[in-house]
This record gives sequence, structure tokens and C-alpha cells, in this order.
Amino acid sequence: MKKFSFKIGGNKYDVDIQKIEGNIIELEVNGTAYQVELEKTVQTQKTPILVRQEVAPPTTKEKKIVKTLSSLIQIKSPLPGIILKVLVKEGDTVKEGDTVMIIEAMKMENKILAEKPGTVKSIKVKPGDSVLENEVLLELE
Repeated sequence: MKKFSFKIGGNKYDVDIQKIEGNIIELEVNGTAYQVELEKTVQTQKTPILVRQEVAPPTTKEKKIVKTLSSLIQIKSPLPGIILKVLVKEGDTVKEGDTVMIIEAMKMENKILAEKPGTVKSIKVKPGDSVLENEVLLELE
């Protein structure tokens, strides 16, 4: 388990701790085995031992989780700023890469582009609004 070297009164002792159970220690000193009892009280573990119940495998009657894909595309603000212009209105059709609005961030005008083609379903902001990073600006269908 652990090995130690001691020098007592000019004599060298190699101690190899074999096993510790409670306050009893089995060790070997220079090749001779000893069993030593500690004179201190044994501390109980403060960390509880967790016992988990076994989980039953799913039955065939249980439904699987089905991930539904939404046709709704959200365009989000890439960084905090102020909306300067909204270049589309609800119902407009946009192509991928079309500029849909302009945002001022860090004293620079930044174009917000449509990530995918679609129809503008709703516009969540108006010119003059302050937006945070990852805030939804508009939704496409």
C-alpha cells in the first residue's frame, strides 16, 4: 500500500504498510510482519454511501422520445446593440444572405443576414430598441 523509510538512532527501518482496517494496521518492518493497534478512536465516514436502485429496462409499450423539427427559423442578435433599421416586414419572402436589418454595435453598423430562405413570420424588434446577444430579432417560416 505505502512504503516509508525511517532512521532511528542511526538504524534504518523500511516500513511497508500492507493493510488498514479500522484501528488495526498490518505492516512489515525490514521484512518482519507486525500487527499494530492505533490508540486513537476510529472516525466514521462523513460521506454517505449511495445505494441506487436498479433501473428496469424499458418495455416495448413505452413510447420513444420523438424529436420534432420546427419549421420556424429564429434570427438572433450576434452581439448587444441598438436596432437602426428593419428592412423587411411580416409576410416578406427572403433569400439566404438577404439583409433583414441593421444593428449598431460598438459604434459600427452591422448587417443582420437571413441564414436560410423563408417568409418573415414575425418581427420581434423595432428601430431604436436595445438588444442583447442571442436575443431573437425575427422569425422565418
